[in-house]
Amino acid sequence: SCFLERYVESPRHIEVQIIGDGKGNAIHLWERDCSVQRRHQKVVEIAPAWNLPVELRKKLQDDAVRITSQANYLNAGTVEFLVDEKN
Repeated sequence: SCFLERYVESPRHIEVQIIGDGKGNAIHLWERDCSVQRRHQKVVEIAPAWNLPVELRKKLQDDAVRITSQANYLNAGTVEFLVDEKN
């Protein structure tokens, strides 16, 4: 097998917190920027994510809710995104 991934220059690690009821209903509890890491461990979490365009913030939140709603997600959790300068 061979896997190819797109190179992401200056990535940001954005997490959207969600809660789902297991019946297709989910809400987001906003997002946070977890880009400051050391040895793959988050060092600082900034909420709300700083310097995130309003349109992109809404898209990430809507996508997180859509994904968890369609999966009938039951619990609290996060949906994680890698965001680059081009969004």
